[in-house]
Amino acid sequence: MHKKCLYLLLSLIGLYPHLSLAQLSDTTGRRQFPDDSLYQRQPLNRPYKGLILVPAGFIVYGAASLKFNKLKVVNNYLKEEIYLEGDRRVHHLDNYLQYAPGLLVYGLNIAGIKGKNNFVDRTVIYAMANAIMGATVTITKNATHELRPDGTNYKSFPSGHTATAFAAAEFMRREYQDVSVWYGVAGYAIATATGYMRMSNDRHWLGDVMAGAGVGILSTELAYYLYPPVKRLLKSRETADENVILPTYQQGAVGISMVHIFR
Repeated sequence: MHKKCLYLLLSLIGLYPHLSLAQLSDTTGRRQFPDDSLYQRQPLNRPYKGLILVPAGFIVYGAASLKFNKLKVVNNYLKEEIYLEGDRRVHHLDNYLQYAPGLLVYGLNIAGIKGKNNFVDRTVIYAMANAIMGATVTITKNATHELRPDGTNYKSFPSGHTATAFAAAEFMRREYQDVSVWYGVAGYAIATATGYMRMSNDRHWLGDVMAGAGVGILSTELAYYLYPPVKRLLKSRETADENVILPTYQQGAVGISMVHIFR
């Protein structure tokens, strides 16, 4: 049963990158990518809207699990099965694994495998995604006041670790989707493992993890959608250099990130 739980998460959450690739194909089966993603935003009334429905579905499922008894039963059932069949030890790998897909993007670039955007563009996009994700997670945790499975506090919904991991996984997929599909698959596999470990550590319910995945994916999608006007605004200024300052939130810590752009 322990492995079946992991396969369930993989099959549900892993659906997103495959749907994304299908939506970006034409009738001949060839993948279509815009020449400059930063200046050609896809309007929401095109097939792109279908990509939003999948992570939105994750959030709806998670929210429903807070109210509907049948979904609460599923939460409790998985909690008991994972606890009984696991080693009952708390593993801290999820604290680091959540950042792995994002770090891999920069590591791959250093290794010479170039992604879609340059250093400044992808850094600002990633910072925006994390700011959106962090604000959403914080507000939702305080609003829902959901008790964690281990009973430590009332900040269970949604899973912040999972949201961070999936924001990074979608960032990796978007940067390398026109290099190879496997980069996106690897990022999502890491993010899914992070979500599963949050359940294994008795820190989150299944609904928390599902909602966290949806929040993370949508945050990155929104960052990519909003960045073109941000970049045009920066280019329209005539100063010699620019500073982009964005709020950040990571695991309860509020901060500020800054990207310095040299002209």
